[in-house]
Amino acid sequence: MKENLILTDKQQKIALFCACLAGFAFSANYTNHAPLKEWLMKSFDTPEFPFTKAMFGFLTTAIFLTHALMQIPGGHLADKFGPKKVLCLALTIVCVGNFGISFSESYNQLLFWKFFVGFGTGVSFVSGARYIYQSIPLGKLFIYQGYYGASVLLGSGFVIFAVPQIARAYDNWSPAFISTSAVAFITFLIVLFFAPKPFAKEHPHSSLLTMLSNGQLYLLGLVQMASFGLVIVIGSWITEMLKENFSFENKIIIPFIASLVLLLGIFTRPWGGKLVAQIGVRKLLIISLLLNAFGCFILAYCTPYLYIDIVAIILLGIGCGLPYAGLFNRAAAMFPGRAGAAMGLVNMLGIVFILAAAPLVGKITDWTGNFSSAFISLGIFALIICIISLKINNEHQQK
Repeated sequence: MKENLILTDKQQKIALFCACLAGFAFSANYTNHAPLKEWLMKSFDTPEFPFTKAMFGFLTTAIFLTHALMQIPGGHLADKFGPKKVLCLALTIVCVGNFGISFSESYNQLLFWKFFVGFGTGVSFVSGARYIYQSIPLGKLFIYQGYYGASVLLGSGFVIFAVPQIARAYDNWSPAFISTSAVAFITFLIVLFFAPKPFAKEHPHSSLLTMLSNGQLYLLGLVQMASFGLVIVIGSWITEMLKENFSFENKIIIPFIASLVLLLGIFTRPWGGKLVAQIGVRKLLIISLLLNAFGCFILAYCTPYLYIDIVAIILLGIGCGLPYAGLFNRAAAMFPGRAGAAMGLVNMLGIVFILAAAPLVGKITDWTGNFSSAFISLGIFALIICIISLKINNEHQQK
């Protein structure tokens, strides 16, 4: 096989920066609506059509429905046409969608534009992961993929804190979405003009059908449900839960505490990239899933105590962040010729959990009047996946 050309060290760092900037820009859309419930209800709640918690949960479902649907097609496009071109197109969709959200005049319009943005975020994620895989040599791949994953949680976590401040400054929710649209547009320009074009890597051919029928990829997807999927669902509701249980004169405290569940991934995803090479992927996943289960159970039973809730949030931040690099590098290594599609399949399966769980948490909370039963259910789910993860091979074989 012909030796593959690689980017220079400087180009690799620029590629990492551009990919991480894109990760921040598109992932901000995962949760940019989450801390704006009060403003959105004020605008769209009517006696004829009350704005329920379940309806609010469907905003998360809307974006992740199309986000999930585009994982395998987006990965295939990145594999075929190159990740940089596809990433630029996806960021354009994110920019337009956020602009549409900011001028929504009804709940249905808001839901439509969230649905539309998901096309862009879905393709953005998988093309960004493919860009890292194609740009970075194997020796740096785990840690660099971890940095990319960290940027995704940075974006989705940071907006939980920042978006309410923008809305409060203007006394209006619309400028908050204009800001995320502007971030996507600036990122599009930077990626278009400055991101190095990676050299094509030669890999053995593998069919799409073979990839889609591989059981190990589906096991990785189940872990993605109980890690990334879990943290996004909790991130969508944690602000609301804390507001119901605690009251602070300083309005910044609760959004800051809530954002930690995602922001901790900035550190734990790269850390997980280092650990997976030392202890093996299976052991890392089991430890992570146990931390997630304990974190959920603590939130279910100790919600009146803020310091204990903070401990639970830290456990979830660690447990949900550690698996990322191992999951996606494992998927790519199994099918290097279809790395984008393989990573897309794993992420798509993880997103299925978000589609169901985000509104379900709202519905359970509406029924019971608190979040305890919902968090108990999430903890049980994490334990079940922990047991299933024992079937994951500890070593991969390239196809």
